[in-house]
Amino acid sequence: QVQLVESGGRLVQAGASLRLSCAASGRTFSKYAMGWFRQAPGKEREFVIAIDWSGSSTYYKDSVKGRFIISRDNAKNTVYLQMNSLKPEDTAVYYCAAGRTRYSGSSQTEYDYWGQGTQVTVSS
Repeated sequence: QVQLVESGGRLVQAGASLRLSCAASGRTFSKYAMGWFRQAPGKEREFVIAIDWSGSSTYYKDSVKGRFIISRDNAKNTVYLQMNSLKPEDTAVYYCAAGRTRYSGSSQTEYDYWGQGTQVTVSS
């Protein structure tokens, strides 16, 4: 059974930075892509960013390019989301997801395990 546990979400002011972590267990972490999704109040869950199994390739939602960075430490079975220049519209519950293969993109169907989510609130 794969488990994903996110941490790091909290209330910050606009312009601040925040780093989320997602610790994985239950299968060989380094063989699969990882992604981050988010769900704002009253909205559908949406793709944010993803990284391939090796960490050499990343894929971004346009609105976070230049502000968000995804990285992974396969030795620690952990994926990170560094969020800079946060905006109120980034407020959401952020979910970590484990890909079905080494490369996963923006579709939720490409991911087969999900964390419980961590709340990020950006005040203006």
